[in-house]
Amino acid sequence: MYVRMEVCGIVFLLLAVLTVTVHIVRKQSRDIKELVEEKHIAYTEQPEMKVRLLTVNEYSRPGVALEKVKGIVVHYTANPGSTAMQNRNYFEGLKDSHITKASSHFIIGLRGEIVQCIPTAEIAYASNNRNKDTIAIECCHPDESGQFTEQTYQSLVRLVAYCMGRFSLTTDDVIRHHDVTGKNCPKYYVEHPDEWKQFKEDVNRFILENGG
Repeated sequence: MYVRMEVCGIVFLLLAVLTVTVHIVRKQSRDIKELVEEKHIAYTEQPEMKVRLLTVNEYSRPGVALEKVKGIVVHYTANPGSTAMQNRNYFEGLKDSHITKASSHFIIGLRGEIVQCIPTAEIAYASNNRNKDTIAIECCHPDESGQFTEQTYQSLVRLVAYCMGRFSLTTDDVIRHHDVTGKNCPKYYVEHPDEWKQFKEDVNRFILENGG
């Protein structure tokens, strides 16, 4: 009987510690976000990138002016193992193939390389009814899980932080393609919503540590 009571006591103590730990982590995340916003901390250093703009055409770069930027939409390519340039060239080829209408402003590769396909002053064909007021970022991934490599992830954090600073946005304005249409994109972050929350926390922490 005493053994059972001791075991119950230990379990209760562990649960209490876990509850307090979760509360502290959540509070710290909230405090970081609030600190970044209240002090207007922004990260404005443009990441290194290759500018490979698409040819103006009606299938991938219509040349239409983008309204005031109100958000950033994260996507995944749904093409495991492909590179940033391969996806960029696919968008370019749509002017000839006419298969569909698709593109994005930026593509982040498996090694973290960033390719810009469309100027941020123009719309991309990426986020349906949010094309008119969002920046689209496509991310490459090595396999069917849709999870990004660490290099891709870190470049995404940096690029999103930069776009937030440039267009005076917060992480509340950073969304998934799924949040616009319900599409399973970016797959890993739709299927792991806690990881999406962690991503936003990492962006705020990056801004706090590197912004001004």
